[in-house]
Amino acid sequence: MVETAMGAGYGLRVPRPRHPRDGRTPHLDTAWIVVGALIVASAAATRHPGLVVGAAAVATLSRRPALGLLLVALAAVTIVRADGAWGSLTPDRLGPFEGWAEVVGEPQRYDRALRVVLDVEGERFELWARGRAASSRVAGWRGGDRVVVSGRLVALDEERARRVAWQHVVGELDADWLGDVRTGSRLAEASNRVRALIEQGAGVLAPDDAALARGLVVGDDQDQPPAMVERFRASGLAHLTAVSGQNVAFVIAAAGPLLRRSRPLTRWVLTLGLIGWFVLLTRAEPSVLRAGTMAALSATAFLLGRQREPLRLLALAVIGLLLLDPLLAWSVGFWLSVGATAGVTAVGPWLAPRLRVLGPLALPVAVTVGAQLGVAVPSLLVFGRLSLVGTVANLVAVPVAGLVMLYGLPACLVAGVVPVVAPVVMAPVAIGVRWIDAVATVGAAVEPGPPWSWLGWTALAGVIVLLAWRSPRRRVQ
Repeated sequence: MVETAMGAGYGLRVPRPRHPRDGRTPHLDTAWIVVGALIVASAAATRHPGLVVGAAAVATLSRRPALGLLLVALAAVTIVRADGAWGSLTPDRLGPFEGWAEVVGEPQRYDRALRVVLDVEGERFELWARGRAASSRVAGWRGGDRVVVSGRLVALDEERARRVAWQHVVGELDADWLGDVRTGSRLAEASNRVRALIEQGAGVLAPDDAALARGLVVGDDQDQPPAMVERFRASGLAHLTAVSGQNVAFVIAAAGPLLRRSRPLTRWVLTLGLIGWFVLLTRAEPSVLRAGTMAALSATAFLLGRQREPLRLLALAVIGLLLLDPLLAWSVGFWLSVGATAGVTAVGPWLAPRLRVLGPLALPVAVTVGAQLGVAVPSLLVFGRLSLVGTVANLVAVPVAGLVMLYGLPACLVAGVVPVVAPVVMAPVAIGVRWIDAVATVGAAVEPGPPWSWLGWTALAGVIVLLAWRSPRRRVQ
């Protein structure tokens, strides 16, 4: 996904990976990087000192002392950083407050209220706007804006604090009144202008279509009605409205003509800048952080002539992100993104040649099943379900969603800049989003409840095992 687009964007032959001098295979190195990622993830989530001993025990399986020391160091550093991150969630000040605060991200709708995160003197507090007047005022806030607020800073209960920890929220601002609004930094203002153009361009569509289009293009799900959110979850298509590697890949591919005309080092700098801009534009959600980090690692590996194996890049991205921000380990969105990518990059390529009996559907089915398996654990633990129809729904919806993502961003910008052509330019987007929504509607309607969904997954697993077993071994690459 990201890696393919990176190569296309660069327009160059991918250099042959440099192999270690001692004859070790790249796959062995990737395996140990994956082990390191698992150790870091466990340390960030549990902060248990025993993981240092566990890392040392795992390291004995390798004959490389340096690798063993690295695994132990990763576990120890992650635990220390995670302890520090959790300690920072204790607010420095509580009580009455009146002054300026900075808006972090866009307001999110929950039932009849809007929730927005504010940075108050270096600490993050959530504000809930209830009632028509307060909600209408907060709805106009944008990430990076500075607003005058007055109220009381209060602590969160333990359960609620744990639920929002990944956002570094330390408390709640119980607002009495909301005052003036000023634009933020130039970078934030530029990002908001682009998002405003996208919103204006998509505004020629029906309200639900416009909300879905913005979700597909930049992950903006603020105006999606609860019924739409529910049917996308029930049909296994909720991931389409979260920015992923596919979005990042399309942005890089669209910039391919410019990148191909640049020298390698300049090309790398421009690529990183483009990735950073897109991460900022999409508000640095966990899924886009994962995707952007993988794309940046891929660009760097391309420049250095190193391996760009997707699973390797994913493991390195997990290690880097969790070392920088251990609280990401408590983000459901982060693990859904990581799990889906792991399933696509690890299970998909292994399963595809074993499903050749399906002909041209072998690869799409293998990738879709891999993604479903990758998100199985977090989906079951958090949402209590794993969509059975998701495999079929994704096969039907994802290709169209990819076209909407690729065409939708420039189309929305053009429609926003030149409103007179907006109906014509946005017509393909309207057709695409209606198709995707129709697939979600049908999928949600036919999705069985337990125990039929479990029986269905059991049957599907049996069919896949049968097809893989019947596939001639000599044909499996």
